[in-house]
Amino acid sequence: MQRRKFLQSSLAAAAGITMPVNAALAGDKQPPQKEVYEWREYEMRFGTDHAQLENYFKTALIPALNKYGVKTVGAFKEWRPSEPAKFYLLVPYSSLGDYLSVNMKVKADADYIKNSAAYNGIPADKAIYHRFSSSLMTAFDGWPAMTVPQSTPRVFELRTYEGYSEDAVRRKIKMFHDGEFPIFTRAKLNPVFFGEVIAGDRQPRLTYLLACDSMEERDKGWAAFVADPAWKKLIADPQYANTISTIRNAFLIPTTYSQV
Repeated sequence: MQRRKFLQSSLAAAAGITMPVNAALAGDKQPPQKEVYEWREYEMRFGTDHAQLENYFKTALIPALNKYGVKTVGAFKEWRPSEPAKFYLLVPYSSLGDYLSVNMKVKADADYIKNSAAYNGIPADKAIYHRFSSSLMTAFDGWPAMTVPQSTPRVFELRTYEGYSEDAVRRKIKMFHDGEFPIFTRAKLNPVFFGEVIAGDRQPRLTYLLACDSMEERDKGWAAFVADPAWKKLIADPQYANTISTIRNAFLIPTTYSQV
């Protein structure tokens, strides 16, 4: 057994991989396979036809992702629309390798190329969005896979926490693992995913998505969360001081073709 541990540690070091402490102590036990999430935000232009982008999602991109094993693609719009509007896309992958291979296959897929022809044929003077931003995230160890909500209708809250340093974000992630997950469950703030951002703007940060039946239920849930004795104990722990410097949130609703 000692020899096996030595070999595992040596191979990990040679590959530049840091093994989690709990995995090393467990011997043969492997760390959980964590999903990778791509989150896109589309900034639309004033007065453009949103249907052109939505048709692309619905008839070209999402079917192609489904074809190559990505089964639950989330497509969202704002709960309270802004002007110009924004659209959001959540794409879960089983790994970084899967992210690379699936995207290569999609771009070369004959059906995708055919079904995205209208979208790709939009002329420059009729552009439908200014840009879209994209972030890549790795799921938390304690929530390694996305949870698709079953209730309908539903409202989503996207929450982003920025930290003043990488260690601040690391400590905030530890705080989730040290007790926040069950508090969310008790408060009926239903988590969809938790992700540490590994590529994107406004670093260092983490992002997570919650689902509720309504905004009223969301407000009740947060009231229950902050009143929970376990939360009060966590927030008083000095190791979690100064973990968050900026909080941003957005309220979303799923499109008719969203799979989340």
